[in-house]
Amino acid sequence: MFTLRRLAIALPTLFIIATASFFLMRAAPGGPFDAEADLEPAVLENIRAAYDLDKPLLEQYWIYLTNALSGDFGPSLVYKDFGVNELIAIGLPISAKLGLLAMIVALLLGGLCGIIAALRQNGIIDHIIMALAMTGIAIPSFVTAPILVLFFGLYLKLLPVAGWNDGAPANMVLPIIALALPQIAIIARLMRGGMLEVLQSNFVRTARAKGLRESHVILRHVMQTAAIPLVGYLGPALAGIMTGSLVIELIFNLPGVGRYFVQGALNRDYPLVMGVVVIYGALIIALNLLSDLAYAALDPRVRRGYR
Repeated sequence: MFTLRRLAIALPTLFIIATASFFLMRAAPGGPFDAEADLEPAVLENIRAAYDLDKPLLEQYWIYLTNALSGDFGPSLVYKDFGVNELIAIGLPISAKLGLLAMIVALLLGGLCGIIAALRQNGIIDHIIMALAMTGIAIPSFVTAPILVLFFGLYLKLLPVAGWNDGAPANMVLPIIALALPQIAIIARLMRGGMLEVLQSNFVRTARAKGLRESHVILRHVMQTAAIPLVGYLGPALAGIMTGSLVIELIFNLPGVGRYFVQGALNRDYPLVMGVVVIYGALIIALNLLSDLAYAALDPRVRRGYR
């Protein structure tokens, strides 16, 4: 029942995203062929007709919706000889790889920092970690990325500042760090808050009273319970870190979906922008659904709330 209810919410949400992306793109000033000022009007009209842009808006919407339901987002208006599906198939694995690696780094470092801060509550280490976490949250990744490029790429010349190079590890280091830093800060704060709450609970006092080793209490009792709120955060966070890579991919000149999306938006490439928005919307919904299911599996109270 819980899963069915979540799916019942997810499908209309995706429909609203697809509809909103279509009409918002059409409402933006300009068009995909405005730069072709040297074309004859008849030629320009033929080009518009080839892409169904000469039809009434509602008819265009119906064509777009029926094609999208069959998984076809149409041809790109900017990248000649490429369909939107092809561009997404090229760029999405790169964006997904960056996002997953950045989230793994964030989980390891953020979780470790949160645990250390909780175990040293109100100590100098706790204050330092939380101060750094607040700084990491306050500074967005599109600010930290140029700083990383300047310091590690141009000044120290340790890492390449741009390019993919077939996924070479050196080329991925700076983008992953730029994406992971805000998530490390958020996860550290979440883990610290969860740990502090669990450390004050009755079952932890009981475990300690039974004479269990402190390491056993922390690993087997405290961390498992404290991680439950973190599970609820991971789905939206992973989706956010992948969509947040749009600007990062542009800064580091990576051939991910983000670069295609930005170029498509600048050039009014309607099919490309709408295809990327729908794919990212579906990804966000799917990850949120998986997060909710995992959270419900760990906390039965969530499932009971949907009965």
